[in-house]
Amino acid sequence: MDYSDKVGSLKDIFGTDRVRVEAGYLAVGDRSYPVLDDVIILLDPSQYPEFLKRRLSHRDSGPAVKPAEFAPDIQYSFGEEWRSFPEILPEHEQEFQQYFDVIDLAGLKAKRVCDLGCGIGRWSHFLRDRARELVLVDFSEAIFVARENLRAAGNCLFFMADLKQLPFRDGFADFLFCLGVLHHLPTDALQEVRALKRSAPELLIFLYYALDNRPFYFRWILSLVTLARSFLVRIKNPAFRDIFTWLGTLALYLPLVGLGRLLKPVGLSRQVPLYEAYHGKSVARIRQDVYDRFFTRIEQRFTRQEILALQDTFSAVVVSDRLPYWHFLLKS
Repeated sequence: MDYSDKVGSLKDIFGTDRVRVEAGYLAVGDRSYPVLDDVIILLDPSQYPEFLKRRLSHRDSGPAVKPAEFAPDIQYSFGEEWRSFPEILPEHEQEFQQYFDVIDLAGLKAKRVCDLGCGIGRWSHFLRDRARELVLVDFSEAIFVARENLRAAGNCLFFMADLKQLPFRDGFADFLFCLGVLHHLPTDALQEVRALKRSAPELLIFLYYALDNRPFYFRWILSLVTLARSFLVRIKNPAFRDIFTWLGTLALYLPLVGLGRLLKPVGLSRQVPLYEAYHGKSVARIRQDVYDRFFTRIEQRFTRQEILALQDTFSAVVVSDRLPYWHFLLKS
């Protein structure tokens, strides 16, 4: 892909006619953005991960990035996570249906859809034939995995970018979804949701829930997990992380899922942590979530009431009552 057939889309996304596609870079106005392996690099050079610094000799200085608003360790962790778990799995389709239960999928056919914090592109994979155009954005190496997973889709554009510094015009997308991303930022996730109002008239968001619809002991267990994570995130050795994801899956997740299965006939399965979310999931899928849960430093959580308070910014806030908690639709 050289993006030469997408100049019209790029002009509209950036909100300027001053767009040129050249070999190895995209020129937008007075800025020049590298294009590497079909991914347009919008990150400020100060945000480049090590592999990108090695691959790109060109350094285009952009606006200063406040350290408090960018977390290199989160960028590293997600890059490693999705390079370790790059496959789109069969259960991802069921999860897609769960996330999009509040969305009229047929209504996306003529729309430009933005997948913000796309990871390996697993949700865009199921939208590739449902939307007119897909804009995939991620700030980690995962964007290159997404490019490979969607190589056969001709309606996609790929950007490596900081979602807080997107150089796109207001309203560049008709519909934007951001699932499982904002609660990992070093800034208030609800304020980031409000800021996304400028990007699209409809948003689908998933933020970790505060276990506000669960028994008290769920929160007690979470506090122990949070304590363990505070130590584990410091260990970046790939072999250790690989072994730990296996141990977490086999010694914690699968036994609790098994306990939930035993208690299901008496109606108590929902009282068992992890059962609802992970029964029926493959070992590979569970291992990926173990990695995510224990090797990501920042994890914000919100109650349903806190999410409903977004009505101060949006005309409609529709919170799904179904897993995963909480995912919700916002309309301007």
